[in-house]
Amino acid sequence: MLCRTADLIAEAHASGSGIAAFNVITLEHVQAVADAAQRTGRPAIVQISQNAVRHYGGDVMPLAAATTAAATSSGARLAMHLDHVEDVELLHRTAECGASSVMYDASRLPDEKNTAATRAAARWAHDHGLFIEAELGEIGGKGSAHLPGVRTDPKDAARFVAETGVDALAIAVGSSHAMVTRSAALDLDLISRLRDEVPVPLVLHGSSGVPHPTLRSAVEHGMTKINIGTLLNVAFTRAVRRALAEAPELVDPRRYLTPALSAMTDTIADCLTTLTAPSSP
Repeated sequence: MLCRTADLIAEAHASGSGIAAFNVITLEHVQAVADAAQRTGRPAIVQISQNAVRHYGGDVMPLAAATTAAATSSGARLAMHLDHVEDVELLHRTAECGASSVMYDASRLPDEKNTAATRAAARWAHDHGLFIEAELGEIGGKGSAHLPGVRTDPKDAARFVAETGVDALAIAVGSSHAMVTRSAALDLDLISRLRDEVPVPLVLHGSSGVPHPTLRSAVEHGMTKINIGTLLNVAFTRAVRRALAEAPELVDPRRYLTPALSAMTDTIADCLTTLTAPSSP
């Protein structure tokens, strides 16, 4: 069933459990999240990034419609979220496309402009009944400004939340986007200090590069929403390569997309059972 992101995050935050959020690109990604959530009895958030929207010619609606259909027909509790939205036009399509939340990313801007732009985005989101996440500091791997050594200062984070009114905050604590090896080390003490200073749920981006035990520890230290994307793509691509290597004559994409779907479903199910509590009745 299609749920509101705010409700899933509130439940996870109140119980000290994590809520996993998966970035999707293809219909197979969407179906894998729905299948894994159904299999494990765990809720999940399906995320569509601005980059994914760009891949489909700038139109969010086809992938959003597929996500809505998959969530509505599933027995699992699923929410839809727009991720790393920098374009105000896309931000303003959040409710129209069926998403109940958005991550507005102005972190490339200088601090004062980031704060002002995020405040305006939060005001718009709340006027339309939407949950909004933002980012202070820089998560590694997103470009030259996003260096792996960056860390979010707890006092700065608390100020940013107070000045913008956002509902969740993505923080830099040692993870990095687009990692294909699970070798990132998180600053768990910093997560605890941020949890104590910041009055809204904390979000970890770049979680694909973090080993499961460390992700579990991050949740125990105060992280709530765990974003995962590259891990799914690694599973997808490995399965496709394996299928094509075993049968180079394949031309029917269903013959290699089926094992790709299965591999992603297994990967997502493993993440859900590691990070999240069983869904509420």
